[in-house]
Amino acid sequence: MKKVLLSLFVAFAIVVPTQAATYNAAARVPVVGQNLLTKNGITTANVKFKVVSDYVDNSDYVENKTVNVSSAELSFAGNDNEVAAVVANELGHIISGHASKGKVVQLFTGGTTTDSSSNLLSNYQYTKEEKEADIIATNLMVNAGYNPLAIIVVLTKQSNTYWEALQGKPANAERAMSVYNYVSYAYPAKLKAGYGCNEYRTFVAYATPIVEARNADEKQVSKYEKEQAKAVKKSDSQLTKFKTRGGLSWWDALFGLLSAEE
Repeated sequence: MKKVLLSLFVAFAIVVPTQAATYNAAARVPVVGQNLLTKNGITTANVKFKVVSDYVDNSDYVENKTVNVSSAELSFAGNDNEVAAVVANELGHIISGHASKGKVVQLFTGGTTTDSSSNLLSNYQYTKEEKEADIIATNLMVNAGYNPLAIIVVLTKQSNTYWEALQGKPANAERAMSVYNYVSYAYPAKLKAGYGCNEYRTFVAYATPIVEARNADEKQVSKYEKEQAKAVKKSDSQLTKFKTRGGLSWWDALFGLLSAEE
């Protein structure tokens, strides 16, 4: 009997780690991606998903219908919820038209902005666009049945900057807090259900005193509610118009118009 139990224990010890190690985030991208599109009513015809190891560039999505996804980002994804967080963020950028917006700006500026002040502006714009894409990603994930808190998990699994570490903040704290606030307002049941991993629990420990301080100030609460209501309205409008235009953001349409006039 002891030998049987020992054999079972050894078999279990071998099988469990093997199963845990078999999750392949990159292989799940096409399935998760198509589910995000289908459940959100976005046309899936000819849309492909491609995992790339270099810089992610989705500026040609309108022409090639290919959603490029970063292998580096996927390295932080340990399940379908977290893969959805990575893919949905890229879809958020596409729906917002961030790449085409950059093209429009280059048409008017000639792309000649290299001084330090423009770099600061570029960093600000980058963070702003990431937050906007994260909000759209949150909606896409909820509609497709994924846990949107996985966005926070993927963000905070990454290495924090020296400045974040110095302040005792988790990695990507600003973006993660933006998602946390949005989920709290738009999907309170999702926030209440939580997400079962150490990264999320660590983030909640960081976020809780921030939320408590805000809730103790009526002006801050009012500001928070107005900002979240605006985010809900804007993200809903962006997705609706993207679908109405057949997979074009406003910036895509504008760039196409300006290019035709050249």
